Amino acid sequence: MSSTDLWYATRASGLMALILLTLTMVLGMTTTTRARARNWPGFAQQEMHRRISMIAVVFLGIHVVTSVLDTFVNISWAAVVIPFTSSYGTFWVGVGAIALDLMIAVFVTSLLRARMRPGTWRAVHWLAYLCWPVALAHTFGMGTDSREGWVIVLGIVCVASVAAALAWRLREVSRQTSARTAHAAVAGVPPKHLALTGQGRRGSRRA
Repeated sequence: MSSTDLWYATRASGLMALILLTLTMVLGMTTTTRARARNWPGFAQQEMHRRISMIAVVFLGIHVVTSVLDTFVNISWAAVVIPFTSSYGTFWVGVGAIALDLMIAVFVTSLLRARMRPGTWRAVHWLAYLCWPVALAHTFGMGTDSREGWVIVLGIVCVASVAAALAWRLREVSRQTSARTAHAAVAGVPPKHLALTGQGRRGSRRA
């Protein structure tokens, strides 16, 4: 492949990785804390979340490989995983390396989930929420076409999608908390005890 072909492949794969990572974020926030689509089974969202995450890793891999192979710039293999060691675009390549490291940590721990303590896995998986804004910053800080109108619109759509998913999740959490408190009041269980034991749900069914 020529340097031009590699450049196009790098930019296309980077943008696709950002889109897929955004979808992963949205699905991740709408499948946690029972905040799921009313007419869509939770397991279907979880499976889609897993598959899109894997595809995002594939595009991220293409983005990394084509970036290193492109002879127009000098980005070493070490620089893509060790932040701020690249002689080219030191800062923004470093930001991309941070996003890559975070995504690798999330991906590897997801594969090893069955062998990890739930609390440990959950703590590492929260890195996915940090990975997305770092990847977004890398895309628009490093991207040579980041000032193109359609790329700016794409970034706005990604930000708006994540913001909407976050707002929806917070609303669902608030609604569920209010519902548990109301059920606890009916069942005569203190809200604090309800949160710790989940007795309110059983009490509400008995009522």
